[in-house]
This record gives sequence, structure tokens and C-alpha cells, in this order.
Amino acid sequence: MPSLCRDCLTPFETARRCPACASPRVTSHPELWDLSIAHMDCDAFYASVEKRDNPDLRDKPVIVGGGRRGVVTTACYIARIRGVRSAMPMFQALRLCPEAVIVKPRFEVYSAVSRQVRAMMDELTPVVEPLSLDEAFMDLTGTARLHGAPPAVMLSRLVRRMQSEIGITGSIGLSHNKFLAKIASDLDKPRGFSIIGRAETDAFLGDKPVSLIWGVGQVTRDALDRAGIRTFADLLRWDERDLQARFGGMGTRLWHLARGQDARRVTAHAPVKGISNETTFGEDTADPDLLDGHIWRLADKVSGRAKAKGMAGGVVTLKLKRANHKILTRRLTLSDPTQIADRIYRTARALFDPVAGQGPFRLLGVGLSDLVPAAGADMSGDLLDPLAGARARAERATDAIRARWGDDAIVKGRALR
Repeated sequence: MPSLCRDCLTPFETARRCPACASPRVTSHPELWDLSIAHMDCDAFYASVEKRDNPDLRDKPVIVGGGRRGVVTTACYIARIRGVRSAMPMFQALRLCPEAVIVKPRFEVYSAVSRQVRAMMDELTPVVEPLSLDEAFMDLTGTARLHGAPPAVMLSRLVRRMQSEIGITGSIGLSHNKFLAKIASDLDKPRGFSIIGRAETDAFLGDKPVSLIWGVGQVTRDALDRAGIRTFADLLRWDERDLQARFGGMGTRLWHLARGQDARRVTAHAPVKGISNETTFGEDTADPDLLDGHIWRLADKVSGRAKAKGMAGGVVTLKLKRANHKILTRRLTLSDPTQIADRIYRTARALFDPVAGQGPFRLLGVGLSDLVPAAGADMSGDLLDPLAGARARAERATDAIRARWGDDAIVKGRALR
């Protein structure tokens, strides 16, 4: 069976260890040299960057996220062993792992590292489709002649370079379509390399839960459960027309995915649709001062990510989840795109004021969409707010100071609420 050493990149026939370097990190598969659709996912990306930059954290459980009332953005694998997961309320994470070190997110740093990884992927193929800062699809079809090696070798070389040159690790999923490649990348994390071939697709999916389907949230899972659909084998028993009648357009997608079929192409330069941040409160709250502080912090995070990406947005969105789990969404289209935290905050706050009395709330989110390149953004000013330009200039100056002296060099008073 074709095999590859992921440490020294030596190809060989089946063996438990590499015959060249004796490494046990061997990938073997009948279709190893034939598959070309990949998904690369950095391992606990934000936490890995923090450990890279602070060696004292190397052997400690690290949680990247907000304060005690915030949520977990990323947890390292040491913390995950204790049950900590992304999007978990911070108080719950600390209950599971009280010795964890909490680190505030540094999105500008993560974006810079992401660009380094992206540059390495671009060297392998022009067809790279990023999903977020830490993961992307790649189509390496036809690149073997260019590189003198099949995609599996080049993907192993990629993650080896990421570790040696950037200091972070990643996991690879390799298959014959995007759906299966993404599933494969989660099978053996961290530092994994997993393959789902054409011949084994049906057998692999059969007993797997439908929760593996990317984009199927809790509401859809509950609907599937009520229909008696819990595994891919359950889906196979349904006729396509019956799935369509019960689940609409989603039914057609489910019918194809149950058979491992995904006709979506890997699309290079797919536009980023929006930037958002949200926080879940440890206790439901209607405190206007507390909520105002959260609106500012979320707006500041969204602004930071927009600036790091060189983007500006024309629509500001406010998301609220009430105590009864009902979601309220309000959005406003701006006169021109922005990436300024002050403007995002003031717009979100204006959206919040009319619904403030409908609390208490358990979740708050701020988003920026209709993204465009930032060149020329925030240039027209605001005739109704003559001080907006001065605040924007002050914010740019603050950004420069933070870039040199750290995020805590200047903190707005409202951020302390």
C-alpha cells in the first residue's frame, strides 16, 4: 500500500515506521497518490500562537477569550482534555479547568500569522479557499507535474514548514471533495493527516452521526432527530423527494451528502462576507451600563479584525438573544463603509436603544458586513456628527500606540464597564 513519512517525506510501501528515519508518523492509503482536494485546519490556532509567543505557557492549559462573563474563543488541547470547548461560557470553562491561563485575543497577531500560512498555501496551488483565519480548502489537481510530487507529499511539506518556520501546527484532510476533506481534517487532531478515499466513502459514512455535516446546527439536528434521522445510514433510507418535502432545499443537499457527493468546487479568492463577534453572559442581564460596555468591546474587536484584513463594511448588525432564547437582529446600512470602532459602536448602540427594554439578554453580538477594501473608507465624514472625524483620527493614533506598546497601553473608560 502506498505510504508516506510525514517527518522526512519519504514515500515507500506499507510499514509501521519510516524505513529512512524510523518515524512512526506514517500515512498509508490505497488512494494516497490519487486524491487532490484538501482541507487544512490549524490546531487550536489562537492558543498555539499564544504558546509560541510565550514559552512559559507551553505546558499549561490556555484559554483565549474574554473575562469571566465572556466566552471561550479557543482552548488549547490541554484544556480540551478537561472538557473546555470553543463558545463555552467562561465561567463554565473555569469550573472545568480552574488552573487555566486566560489570555485576551490578539486578532492583529493572528491575522498576521494567518497571512504567513496563506502565503505557503499559495505556493502549492492558486486554488485556495480560506474559510477563516485558521482553515482553508485547497485544490491541488494537476500540481504534481509542477512540484514533482503528488499532493499528499506537498501537503505534508506544508504542515512541516508551518511548524518549523512559523511555530504552529496544522492537520490535513485529503479526499475527493470538500465535504469529505473537511471531515477528514478533524479525524486525527492535532498534527493529523487523514484520508477518505472514493472506494471507502459509503462504508466510512454509514454509521457516522449527521452532526458531522458542516453547517448543520442544533435546530436542524433536532428536526432530523424528530424524523428518525441520526446517522448517514438513516438518511440513505429516505427518497430524495421525501427529504425535499420535509426539509426543503436542505433535503436535496442531505440526500447527496449521505452518498458522499459534493459538487462544490474549491473557489479561490472567495469574498469574506462579514466580520462579527459575540459574547454569551454567565447570567442574563438587562443592565444598560454593562451592555453598553459589551457593545463597545465587541465593536472594538470587529474593528480590529477589519483593520487587520484591510476591509471596511457598509452594514452594522446588532444581535441579541433574550432569556427565552428568542433572537433579535437589527441592522443599519451606513452612508459609506467604515472600519472605525467608534462608528461601529455608535451605530450598534443606536440599534440597541429601541430594544433595550426587551431584556434581560443572554447573548450580545456586533457584526460588520457588505465588506469592501478599506482604501477610501471613512473619508466622507458625518454632517450630523462634526466630531466624528476627530474621534476617527484619535482612534488611528491609539492604534499606532497599541501596535508599539501593546493592547493595554490605552483603554477606553467604557471598556471597563
